Formats: sequence, structure tokens, C-alpha cells
Amino acid sequence: MSAISAMPGAVAAWLGEQQALEGIRFLTEFPAQNKAVPLRSAIVAVGLSAVSITDKFEANNDGVLERQEYCRSAAVRLRLGVHVPFSDGGARCHEIFTQVLDMLTFASDLNLRASGCKEVTAHRDTDAFVLEAWADVQADFCPAESTGLALASFLPKDLLCGSHIADQGIHLSPREKAWLGAPYQIGSYIGNGATTQAINLGFAPQAVFVMAAQFPPVHVSFSTQSLVYFGMAVRTGSVSASGSMGIEMTNSGFQLRSGSAFNYGTSIPRLNESGGSYLYFAMK
Repeated sequence: MSAISAMPGAVAAWLGEQQALEGIRFLTEFPAQNKAVPLRSAIVAVGLSAVSITDKFEANNDGVLERQEYCRSAAVRLRLGVHVPFSDGGARCHEIFTQVLDMLTFASDLNLRASGCKEVTAHRDTDAFVLEAWADVQADFCPAESTGLALASFLPKDLLCGSHIADQGIHLSPREKAWLGAPYQIGSYIGNGATTQAINLGFAPQAVFVMAAQFPPVHVSFSTQSLVYFGMAVRTGSVSASGSMGIEMTNSGFQLRSGSAFNYGTSIPRLNESGGSYLYFAMK
């Protein structure tokens, strides 16, 4: 709410920088600021009259309205007190009010929904005509991208920890959050005796380790050959990433290659023996 209370100051400062409003002094109702008595030039005091904050809903891709977690809809009524010297005449109050509304409507990004005013009254204590007016602003009460001179939003970025929420460098993506919840998958498969078998994990793993249950990683026969019951592969950018013999990555898991057709020298991968039980560890 401190951000909304700062809105009158931001609006007054911005109006005071507009060349089309030169000669008019803009200030805030609170804290109170001194005015010349009798009044010598036109003054517009900006304040808050009412604030209403409600839940904000936006339609998703299916057209269903969804409540926004960090955003709210803010309806703010700005109070504009227009003071002009007696010598300028009461009509000058309406003229200034119209100029201010035109500037806020067409030169700023504020979403003005309605405006109005009371009758011009005479204040003898300041020798001035006074017009009590208001303007309704509709805005999003959520982290803003910026608060430049165009008043893209009257809410600063730190509202609701906005700068923290918007900083993607310190926040996790949906994929990263899912990874933290389950960074790996452990499973098993039964060999079918074919030279190849694809194991579908439902994701592209970053690393896979496979081993035959109740078998050593390598069974060495010094007279003939070595049977390899272990394999691993690590993704380095390509789909079929670097790995040991008998295993390669796929877009949805990994594929096994077993038998003498995939031997390396006298070493033969045995990662898909018929009826064999195998275990795997896959990193997401």
C-alpha cells in the first residue's frame, strides 16, 4: 500500500514536467505544502480519495478465467484540488482541470476510467477560487516493468517483491522446479534377446547408467572374450551422446545394443540378454 500512497507525488511530479502545463504549480495534499496568501498563481493539489483492490483474472489459452497469483486489480480515485487567484476568474478552474485530464489521458499510460468535479467555490482565507475534482484510474496492482515519465504504471517494481519475482536469473523455470522434485529416475527392464531394445523414459536423459542384476560389470574369459554387463552414456549436446559400448541416448530415453554385432575387439556388450534382469539410473 505504500506504493499507492506514493502515487500522488509521482503524478504531481510528472504533471509539473509537462511543458503544456507551464505556469501551473503541482503539489501533493499530504504532506501539506505552503501556499502563498493571497494566491498569486494557479495550483493543483493531488491526493488520494479512495482505493479498491480486487482479485485479477485473465483468460488462459482455453478461454477460462484464471486468478493471477501476484497481480490484483486496483481502482484508485485521485483527488484534484484546483486553486486559482480571484483575478483569474472561476472559469479558469475548469480550464485547468480539462488540461490536466487531457494530459493524463493522452500523454500518459494511466488508464483513466471516469472523472468529475463539484461546483467552483470561493475561499476568502486564500483569496482563491477552488474546484474539487477527481479522476478514476484503473491499474494492475502487480510487479511493473518500469515507472518512466510516461507513467507506465504507478506501482514501483519492488511492490510485492516485484523486482525479486521478475528476476529470472534468481528464479527457477518450470522445468527446473520439476527437476528438483524428481531429478532422476530409477527403473528396470527385462532383456528380450534382440540385438537392440529401446527403453522409453518419457524424457531425454542427461546421463544413463545400466547394469545387469547379479552380474559383475565385466565377465572376462581369458581364452576367448569379455562379456560386458554394464553401460553408461552422457549427453553432451547431441541426441546420440558419448557413451560406452552397447548404449546410446534417444529423445525419449535410451537404446541398448547387445551381441557380437556391436563388439569392440574381444569385448561384447550383453545389455539385452533374453530373460535377463537389468537396472538403470537415468538423470533428467
